[in-house]
Amino acid sequence: MSTKAAAILLTSSLLLGACGSDTEPAAPANSAAQSGQADAGKSDAAEQTATSSGTDTAASGGVPAQDKNEPAKTGRENQDVQGTEEQTPKLYRMNSAYNIVPVKDDGTEKKVVLLTFDDGPKEQAMVDSLLDTLGKHGAKAIFFVNGYRVKEHPELLKQIDERGHIIGNHSYDHIVLKNEPLAKVRKQIKDVQVLVKDTIGTAPVFFRPPHGAGGDVGRQVAKEENLLYMTWSNGSLDWTMKKSDPNKKQAVINNVMDQLHPGSNILMHELPWTVEALDELLTKLEQKGYAFVDPHSIATEASKLAP
Repeated sequence: MSTKAAAILLTSSLLLGACGSDTEPAAPANSAAQSGQADAGKSDAAEQTATSSGTDTAASGGVPAQDKNEPAKTGRENQDVQGTEEQTPKLYRMNSAYNIVPVKDDGTEKKVVLLTFDDGPKEQAMVDSLLDTLGKHGAKAIFFVNGYRVKEHPELLKQIDERGHIIGNHSYDHIVLKNEPLAKVRKQIKDVQVLVKDTIGTAPVFFRPPHGAGGDVGRQVAKEENLLYMTWSNGSLDWTMKKSDPNKKQAVINNVMDQLHPGSNILMHELPWTVEALDELLTKLEQKGYAFVDPHSIATEASKLAP
């Protein structure tokens, strides 16, 4: 068996470890194996093993043309404005490999990454540190939250929202949705929609299934709720680490940088070692010439997605 084939087999067998327990999650293989562009219609396991170069042909969209002499656009121009979901131009879309790419080839910056954090909100201290570090770098992120955690800490959800970040739906109980009946999946997703709207006034427009395993049923419910279904294309593997592991901070940084490519949709979690690594990681990304996409600038309509 070739090394590449063995890596893909290992990835598939360990996929469901992603987004696992709070501090000592099960460990899957690298979620972004360099094996080409994923097909959105393939299995959830296949979704996590492929990335694209982020340079595919951009879809057409209703974004005004930009003068070639103007600075490249990233969507960050409106990052300090609250409630800008409808005001911010939709400069980016997600392709079938879950990378973030420009809607049009009009000078919009292609060398970008999307920052995402799953499984919160957990603790005040970690949320404070994440938000302060993101603010230091002028970056916005999607926080994919679990309903039961929002129920426990609505004040943290409000804090994340008030700092201008996007709240995403990560199901209520963090279960493997593809194994559940339609009615239960609907409840897992819709209850988060209602809870988040009741807490901050707006419902999520992004959905990430726990473990990257929504299956056909998860996709169906996401479509019913007008949610953009996404997994990731660059996994920090922070969820594979244990408290007792040495050098966790450096491992998080190395994992992201080793998989880095234009349009990287970076999966991280609200974990102590990720919080500790974030400032250095963002600095390294900036040094490599990458900008941080404002999630408000990502089109969520199905028509904006790549075939």
